[in-house]
Amino acid sequence: MPDTFHDAPESDDIHALFHGAPKTTEFRKLRKRLVRETREAIDRYGMVDRTSDAPRAKWLVCLSGGKDSYTLLAVLTELQWRGLLPVDLLACNLDQGQPGFPATVLPEFLDRMGVPHRIEYRDTYSVVKDKVPEGRTYCALCSRLRRANLYRIAREEGCTSVVLGHHRDDILETFFLNLFHGGKIATMPPKLLNDEGDLTLLRPLAHIAEADCDAFARAMGYPIIPCDLCGSQDGLQRQVIKRMLDDWEARVPGRRAKMFSALTQVRPSHMLDPALFDFAGLGGDHDNSSDIPRLR
Repeated sequence: MPDTFHDAPESDDIHALFHGAPKTTEFRKLRKRLVRETREAIDRYGMVDRTSDAPRAKWLVCLSGGKDSYTLLAVLTELQWRGLLPVDLLACNLDQGQPGFPATVLPEFLDRMGVPHRIEYRDTYSVVKDKVPEGRTYCALCSRLRRANLYRIAREEGCTSVVLGHHRDDILETFFLNLFHGGKIATMPPKLLNDEGDLTLLRPLAHIAEADCDAFARAMGYPIIPCDLCGSQDGLQRQVIKRMLDDWEARVPGRRAKMFSALTQVRPSHMLDPALFDFAGLGGDHDNSSDIPRLR
């Protein structure tokens, strides 16, 4: 692993998280694309209240040690560093007690980078192993326990939002999981209000391809920590969906981007949900002729 993150920055015009970045044109294009697409998502989904009298927000940026969360932290820090993201950032890692988890890697990394952070230990691993029957997947319970702890930490730290590193591919995979196994049209939203109504859940990487996160984190030499709980299980339906999408992409390059674009251009009049479109009112007393879908 390249040792690109141990030294302090040589000048004041670059944040420590980007010290040692490759000088290649390819990497510069990648970095610009990540920043541009993150800004687009933040603006498109109203993740920042930009009204003049709005109080300054504070985001809890969840850092698992995977490529996606490192990319999330780096890009948000870049935007904040450049004065383009008027929020305070607090990186947070939830150590869930997985055996062999390298507990010193992230706090040492964040200290070197000068990133404000909180490291929290909660042994949810033992709970998941105890409660989930042999042969069943851990993801659902693990996710609920992790989310509950992150919400608690956010409240304790005075944060207004919990920020996750889910990217475009995660959103597409979730769409197909819901379609094939849940019988519904739904996916991970880029912005969600929690049940209590006091925190928003944000996914600023919603427009970014997983391959770009991987290329960025590897180029920067960030110390990647694999998931040894759910990520170690075989036969997960998400893995099946991922392989299906990989096959489609190999056959027709750009298909992922096209499918994601479709998720941003939903036409309720061309679906089948009467809760979203007044089919009963078509041709009746209501003057909604402009809403009548044309035959195709």
